[in-house]
Amino acid sequence: MKKITRLPIKSFMYTACFIASSGFLSSCNEAKATKKEIEPDANNAGLTLPTGFTALIAADSTGNARHLAVNKNGVIFVKLNSAKDGKGVLVLTDKDGDGKVDEKTGFGNYGGTGIGIKDGYLYASSNTTVFRYPLDENQLPTQTEKPDTIVTGLLDRRQHNSKSITFDNAGNIYVNIGAFSNSCQEEDRKKGSPGMMPCPVLDSAGGIWQFKANKLNQVYGDGIRYATGLRNVVGLDWNQQNDQLFVMQHGRDQLHGLYPDLYTEQQSAELPAETMYAINKGDDAGWPYIYYDQQQQKKIVAPEYGGDGKKEGGEDAINPVVAFPGHMAPNGLLFYTGNMFPERYKNGAFIAFHGSWNRSPEKQEGYMVVFVPFKDGKPSGDWEVFAKGFAGINKVVSPGDAKHRPCGLAQGPDGSLYVSDDSQGTIYRILYNDDKK
Repeated sequence: MKKITRLPIKSFMYTACFIASSGFLSSCNEAKATKKEIEPDANNAGLTLPTGFTALIAADSTGNARHLAVNKNGVIFVKLNSAKDGKGVLVLTDKDGDGKVDEKTGFGNYGGTGIGIKDGYLYASSNTTVFRYPLDENQLPTQTEKPDTIVTGLLDRRQHNSKSITFDNAGNIYVNIGAFSNSCQEEDRKKGSPGMMPCPVLDSAGGIWQFKANKLNQVYGDGIRYATGLRNVVGLDWNQQNDQLFVMQHGRDQLHGLYPDLYTEQQSAELPAETMYAINKGDDAGWPYIYYDQQQQKKIVAPEYGGDGKKEGGEDAINPVVAFPGHMAPNGLLFYTGNMFPERYKNGAFIAFHGSWNRSPEKQEGYMVVFVPFKDGKPSGDWEVFAKGFAGINKVVSPGDAKHRPCGLAQGPDGSLYVSDDSQGTIYRILYNDDKK
């Protein structure tokens, strides 16, 4: 039998919360867990990890868990894509400090993706609105029935409608407004339909909007279109080293299906790249007019705009800082600032690849967490697979075959890494044995 390594986790306050019969968060008693030993799962929760890392399932069957956040006391907040039992934000508490959630409560009867903690508030988003909840002395949300409304009236036309969020250090919140289109055709996803010029979608979507994090009841007109030409961004985070926004773009679909004379099925399965961009105010990433071809390492004119798979374009569009194979669906981005993991991981980027549908008839890819090393706020090496095995099978033919699909990432107060799964609602926790640093 494989020996289980016990991992000493640094001391911090765990919070035990009691819920009144009304369902509101009513009162909390602090329980100190000093040097509590956490046992990883015997099979590392089914994951394959680098040497020295272990994993456990912190919670299971939570719902379609999208993004997540962890407070200073180790309580996990999970945003569900659709509310479950009238709760769209879950509060998961490990009261005895063994690493496993033993109390699950929640609030907020709305679905969505975005969630985050900043300056004493918990923020959570539906597909049209960003809400804010003040945190009490135990770092738990208050006003759960009547939250502050930070931004309302955000565009939701069903396609690419998740409102992922992140924050800078100057009081701003950044919101993804995904394009309600594949490639801005006159008739979306119709073979031979030309692209619109200029693309009207970009007026209200296909970019990142900046709003004030502390101003109530903002609408589109109160925000700034911080960056444009981004088809859909689900994973985004603020890089603390160079004080800059980074995003992960989902590339366009159906190159072969819409243009079979220009692209083979194999090319369509691999292209275009899923891309990481370092964003400055006013940047344009080029969608829908161009896409990035990671094989040619060039910006290529989209076929809807006269491209043939080789013609270059996008002279004014920014280049990605990292390019990945196509159709893996990067849904989570996190810059690691903790101290648990070895030094090489400090300030590097973890990315959760959810897995897509547009690689058929080729083998599906994704269903993993990868790592990109960074130095001085810039990528400093090739990307590498960090955690795999979420799918539970060796060959995924259809996305529905995968048992688990990574979506969100969060860092715990001890430096452990949390990963959400929006298929079965599993919450993973990945740790490192300090003795092997």
